[in-house]
Amino acid sequence: MARFIKKQQNEIGASPDELVFIGKKKIEKTVLRIIDYDKNNLEEIPINSIQEALDYQEKKSTTWFNVDGIHQTTIMQEIADGFQFDNFIIANVMNAHSRPKVIEHDNCLFLSIKMLQVSETSNLISFENLSLILTKSVLISFQEKAGDVFEPVRNRIRKQRKRIINSGPDYLLFALLDVVVDNYIYILSVLGDKIENLEEELLQNPGKSVIDTINVHKRELNYLRKNILPTREMLLNLTKIDSDFINHKNHIHFKDLQNNINHAIEISDSYREILSDQLNIYHTTMSTKLNDIMKFLTVFSVVFIPLTFIAGIYGTNFDVLPELHYKYSYFIMLGIMLVIAVGMLIYFKRKKWF
Repeated sequence: MARFIKKQQNEIGASPDELVFIGKKKIEKTVLRIIDYDKNNLEEIPINSIQEALDYQEKKSTTWFNVDGIHQTTIMQEIADGFQFDNFIIANVMNAHSRPKVIEHDNCLFLSIKMLQVSETSNLISFENLSLILTKSVLISFQEKAGDVFEPVRNRIRKQRKRIINSGPDYLLFALLDVVVDNYIYILSVLGDKIENLEEELLQNPGKSVIDTINVHKRELNYLRKNILPTREMLLNLTKIDSDFINHKNHIHFKDLQNNINHAIEISDSYREILSDQLNIYHTTMSTKLNDIMKFLTVFSVVFIPLTFIAGIYGTNFDVLPELHYKYSYFIMLGIMLVIAVGMLIYFKRKKWF
């Protein structure tokens, strides 16, 4: 399947509110977790049923309900029925290939965004669709698999940091989005280090391996941009929504996210230009080397033209040649050829032809 376009034939014509998982299953069994907190209490537990999560709706505390694994239709239908979400929302959640978007409904605010992670060992970048549903008292996050970039947010909650503890689920939504966008910048910096280190190698040893590496980085950067660029549009739409689910005092935080995503896109634009410059440097270097080779071969050929001419005359098949039986004819001819060759090389050098 194409890396940039992911559409299967069986998806064509499907109902937009039909709960069908679209994507690659990354976890065997769906895992449910709850973090509930306020100024006085903190509860962090795994749960076994959707009903346990529904009980937290009536509490005055802030509840973060996390779902790892979006492929089990039964569980997703229970979430839709229990929280009274439109099936269209959950259908979007179950589409791992969906574009970043924000949709406001009567009883919730739905967002989707691409979450990027980089392996510390292999430095490979992985992408995961993250869906978030915000209600008055509960924030529900849907991930394709276990493991994410949200541990700093969990640690802030565990350490009872005042800002996040005293704020509601809308601020928690901002905190999660902030981590995702900051991770974009971190991953771009990791890729950027590799791109910048290529420049020295490009100048010293511009071989085929360098051009292959440049093309790999260019492809990865384009794939990053393909997932990051729509996020800017989503965040812009989010700041324009006058939603009852987002406290007015927290609007400034979501606007700050726009600056961060713009910064990430500017970084990606800069590195794309650097890669283009590196490609130009490579082709210029290769062209210069080819010109040097052609210059050397041309000088070599030109030097031997008069020598070949002299040898041709000396080897002419006539009966009467004045110098034919002269004792030193051969050495005189070699001397003349040597003087002509050296003289031509000196002339070319002074003309800076090589």
